[in-house]
Amino acid sequence: MRAMVFEKYGQDAVVRDVPDPVPSDHGVVVRVEATGLCRSDWHGWMGHDPDIRLPHVPGHELAGVVEAVGPDVAHWRPGGRVTVPFVCACGRCAACAAGDQQVCERQTQPGFTHWGSFAEYVALEHADVNLVAVPEELSFATAAGLGCRFATAFRAVVAQGRVAPGEWVAVHGCGGVGLSAVMIAAACGARVVAVDVSPRALELARKFGAAECVDATALAGTGAGAAGTGPGGTGTDGTGTGGTGTGGTAEAVRELTGGGAHLSLDALGSPATCAASVESLRRRGRHVQVGLLPSAAGDPSVPMSRLIGLELEILGSHGMAAHAYGPMLEMVRSGVLRPDLLVTSVISLDAAPAALSAMGATPGAGVTIIEPARRP
Repeated sequence: MRAMVFEKYGQDAVVRDVPDPVPSDHGVVVRVEATGLCRSDWHGWMGHDPDIRLPHVPGHELAGVVEAVGPDVAHWRPGGRVTVPFVCACGRCAACAAGDQQVCERQTQPGFTHWGSFAEYVALEHADVNLVAVPEELSFATAAGLGCRFATAFRAVVAQGRVAPGEWVAVHGCGGVGLSAVMIAAACGARVVAVDVSPRALELARKFGAAECVDATALAGTGAGAAGTGPGGTGTDGTGTGGTGTGGTAEAVRELTGGGAHLSLDALGSPATCAASVESLRRRGRHVQVGLLPSAAGDPSVPMSRLIGLELEILGSHGMAAHAYGPMLEMVRSGVLRPDLLVTSVISLDAAPAALSAMGATPGAGVTIIEPARRP
């Protein structure tokens, strides 16, 4: 098969022929019809993820057709249209038994723990636990983002964040996850404040339902911290940047919301955006950390006195288990949620190496999808 491969961190990847994958006893091989280009893929290429071994094929959010199944797979056959969470759970550990497959103790992640979906085919483990059927009316390009960015945002806003109609929700960082969070929170009846340094990202945020937008570049020098470091590790997107200072951004959010957000998300993953999100909250507000913070940036400084005095909640959110996709898919099928609108670019596999390397310097707005069958 053709795949995008890199053999050294931070050096040009190439598209070349590699051996076809074969399914494990409990796994499947999926023919990749569409796969998202995510900031996490860039971090993996740069060497920021310790799980990656070289040479490597990145790619972790995908949709396609089951090509081959292992002998122990009970519920899937070739020809099925599927997507998969970026966390592939084992189905046997204590976390899985509790229904918490997104924090599986023995999880695998395509594109990180093994070769991923920037290829014509990808192997996926424990198919009966992890595969999600894609409705016929949903395009593969739309479905690809459901494995990472959109599902991650859905659980962060709805399950972890417990969003309620009429609440103020602040979203710090309007890349793929952030824009998804804006759309989902607005669809749930919340009033959304979107924060970013990119005018294009804020334009899209308003299009997707943000009631207010904060251009963090206008607040430069009003607070401490640096923006644009992006998340490290796997399964989150940082194609938007979160802000140039915490104090000014948080103050702007508090002013726009009449005292602070009920729910605030750091959808980027940097010490600055994490702190700004916490400081954006009103009394008894809820902060959800979605963006993974790169280890090189160190642990963020969380204002604990504010946390205690205002009885704030600090929550983490790490993807969404396959069994929880039903309500989200129903909202997509009914048209209440439109993840298709997040796709702003579709490219071929041959264009993927340049697009991956460009993410470090020129992060784009919206979601870029790679279609391996597309020719330049």
